[in-house]
Amino acid sequence: MNIFRLAGDMTHLLSVLVLLLKIHTIKSCAGISLKTQELYALVFASRYLDIFSDFISLYNTIMKLIFLGSSFSIVWYMRRHKIVRRSYDKDQDTFRHLFLVLPCLILALLINERFTFIEVMWTFSIYLEAVAILPQLVLLQRTKNIDNLTGQYVFLLGAYRSLYILNWIYRYFTETHYIHWIPWVSGLVQTLLYADFFYYYFHSWKNNVKLQLPA
Repeated sequence: MNIFRLAGDMTHLLSVLVLLLKIHTIKSCAGISLKTQELYALVFASRYLDIFSDFISLYNTIMKLIFLGSSFSIVWYMRRHKIVRRSYDKDQDTFRHLFLVLPCLILALLINERFTFIEVMWTFSIYLEAVAILPQLVLLQRTKNIDNLTGQYVFLLGAYRSLYILNWIYRYFTETHYIHWIPWVSGLVQTLLYADFFYYYFHSWKNNVKLQLPA
């Protein structure tokens, strides 16, 4: 644990809280991609298969439970809640997200650190997380009215991954033999996908104008 890892975890947690605040308080999921939320639920379900078999720390277990519970709760709200689901724009959220799942699974079977079920599923979750934001970014490009909470949610998600890159750099220089190419490359790809959003997010903040992404 270091300051970058802790900041990354807290930023990730804050992004989830912002989204839950939007859904639970405003009773709206407008501008949120259900496809991305379903991918994140799959990411956490496949990553934390060891939650009851491998105990690392109380902090680690609590964070796993939070991300598992929150991801499936968000999907339930968007699919089943009688008020929230009315605000979901499925006509705009048309990214074929299932086409991201199979390539990530095949890549995990081919490129992994150990060929065991738990390890392959963990690797699959890393690859899938790198591209899970794509449906959300496409939806934002199609949506002309991006509200503050949605913009903050996506920004915090991108910031969390950027902080994790700093965590990896720090650990590389402070720990012996700390080399993990799979999360490093996947994390870099994930961060690069946010680059365009970051530019327009800071532009809107600097000029005090509403956030809009080019179509």
